[in-house]
Amino acid sequence: MELRIRHSLFDGARVIASTLAGAAHPLLMGHHFHTLFIDEAAQALEAACWIAMAKADRVVLAGDHCQLPPTVKCPEAQRAGLGCTLMEQLAVRHPDVVRLLTMQYRMNETLMRFSSEWFYEGKLVAAPEVKQRSLLDDMDWPLVWVEAGDVPAEAAYGDAAPLSEITSDIPETDHEELTGRSLTNRAEAVRTLSALRAYVKRVGRSRLLDERVDFGIISPYRAQVQLLRSLLRRDDYLRPLRRCITVNTVDAFQGQERDVVVVSLVRANEQGNIGFLNDLRRMNVAMTRAKMKLILLGDAETLCRHKFYAKLHSRCHIERMP
Repeated sequence: MELRIRHSLFDGARVIASTLAGAAHPLLMGHHFHTLFIDEAAQALEAACWIAMAKADRVVLAGDHCQLPPTVKCPEAQRAGLGCTLMEQLAVRHPDVVRLLTMQYRMNETLMRFSSEWFYEGKLVAAPEVKQRSLLDDMDWPLVWVEAGDVPAEAAYGDAAPLSEITSDIPETDHEELTGRSLTNRAEAVRTLSALRAYVKRVGRSRLLDERVDFGIISPYRAQVQLLRSLLRRDDYLRPLRRCITVNTVDAFQGQERDVVVVSLVRANEQGNIGFLNDLRRMNVAMTRAKMKLILLGDAETLCRHKFYAKLHSRCHIERMP
């Protein structure tokens, strides 16, 4: 009786949804499908894709191989090619089967342009309804790089709680330091909150609350995210907006969007080492979360030794901390 009920349910369904591993469930044993759609295929391990693909005649992979790849924790497996997805292989070996969705409905055209030119051969087009949108109309440049220079962090933090109550021994100039297995840049974290506060004051806190504008604070490093969250909890001026502000890593923000995004890039060293910021797919994700405003904080002297960041820096409106 159970088998008859099971078969009647599945035989009558036009669409069945599952995870890739779930496609191996005994409930689907013996079932075959005309078309299989794999969403977020650029983050799916090839081995997982074949579980579902064995049950289909035709496969459509949806995703973006220019954004974050799957997480592979074993270095040996990564070197052996496990991190290279089926979607990425198809895009390289069979470009004739690739279909780019050129119309995007999220970003202001200025925010979209750099990513479009670097990753998508300049083919992206902003939909008319988002092309020029901005919180401050023509007075607000959408893409900004904040250079704090040698401004003391104490001054940069402005009218919030004294730094001694927030975190100890904040340096007067940016530098990165290892915190556990991740990196922090405490001076830059302080300036990140200062830059956000300055923009909130410019637009108007009451207006932002009335219009339910949301914010994202992003950093590639988890330790920096934890520090930024700690600073935000102690910021009296931003307290009314706290429910509208999300602080997280680049990886956690994939698939999400915010009206205004502030990115703390952390890396600042004399050697010009930028670690996994060399994986430009991670930056592509960070840059394309914003709808109307993107504020980048980073040490240009360190980052701009890489041609990607040098080009990005040249496209930004450069601001210095007051």
